[in-house]
Amino acid sequence: MLGELLHDEEVLFSVWLTLKVAAVCLALHLITAVPLALWARSPKAPFRRTLNFVVTLPLVFPPIALGYLLLMALGQTGLGEPLQRLFGVRLIFSQAAVVLAAYIAGLPLVIKPVQAALGSETVRKLTEAARVTGADPIAAFFLVVIPLIRTSLVVGLLLGVTRSFGEVGISLMLGGNIAQRTNTLSLEVFNAVSRGDFERATALCVLLACISLCLYLAIDQLQRRKA
Repeated sequence: MLGELLHDEEVLFSVWLTLKVAAVCLALHLITAVPLALWARSPKAPFRRTLNFVVTLPLVFPPIALGYLLLMALGQTGLGEPLQRLFGVRLIFSQAAVVLAAYIAGLPLVIKPVQAALGSETVRKLTEAARVTGADPIAAFFLVVIPLIRTSLVVGLLLGVTRSFGEVGISLMLGGNIAQRTNTLSLEVFNAVSRGDFERATALCVLLACISLCLYLAIDQLQRRKA
């Protein structure tokens, strides 16, 4: 059955879309994780508590409910209408919406390890030492802080990518689960179960398990190095 799936057009599209979403989310998390973690940790940063709440929300709020709220906010009754009128952008039920869903779902898993690493005593002391010896804040950040938190950042990025592979609830609401347009591999499992095609669902889960195992081994190897 698994061999047949790899020749199925819908499955191949879902695999391609899933990998594409994961790659884009990886880039977005890499760009935003450290700045957001720094902002969330700074006692003087404006709206720090609001940011911490928003970042933590995907961990404590049901994904399907969060997806519904985002659908209302970004749909035609919310920001969707001005976005389409001013910029010609239709976000809802597009691949960009699937990327947004995966990015939001994975964001806390990326930021939390980085926040913990930034708050370590080693990072604080070595950053202060670099400043005392004449390094400006930017040099101290890139030459001291980034190397020290590198492992935590990479582990967080891998966790975020893993979460993007398994995202269903938010993607279902924002992306619409449209065949060969917004249906990821996880949504294909959902569709197979909904149709009662449990053999297909099992084979899809095996395919997802293989990808997840590769990601787990990468995370485990990084954690061993950190230890």
